[in-house]
Amino acid sequence: MSEAAVVRGLPMPDPLSLERQVCFALAVASRGVIAVYRPLLEPMGLTHPQYLVMLALWEHAPLSVKELSRMLQLDPGTLSPLLKRLEAGGLVRRERDTNDERALAVTLTPAGKDLRAEAVKIPPAIVERLGMGLDELQDLHESLMRVIAAANNATAASG
Repeated sequence: MSEAAVVRGLPMPDPLSLERQVCFALAVASRGVIAVYRPLLEPMGLTHPQYLVMLALWEHAPLSVKELSRMLQLDPGTLSPLLKRLEAGGLVRRERDTNDERALAVTLTPAGKDLRAEAVKIPPAIVERLGMGLDELQDLHESLMRVIAAANNATAASG
């Protein structure tokens, strides 16, 4: 180790150590948590991205594709196939907005609305399967929301 890598006699941690990378921790945590959701969503016929769309619609329907895209922070090109599959599954309808013919409005079908009764069981099941306290998960959520905001600001500043 070089002298420049030593501060006050203590070795400096390697800034390129995989385990120290925020991006690595977020990527692995994301894949792991989504894997916990998978067996809960499969009986509902939903993938995790489709579940996120349904969450937004259960809370705010009807929404334009543009609003959904912004809310979920998904490119419309990524969102469109998700909506097509949800529509083919009978959970949503995409229709021209009566106020703006250029915009597509996404609404829930009766089956889509009814699916919410099943979905309400998912959050407590996730908390139980993760084995983490609700306070700890809420703190993590707040930290992640700050990371998302910081990343969005950094992206906006550089673009």
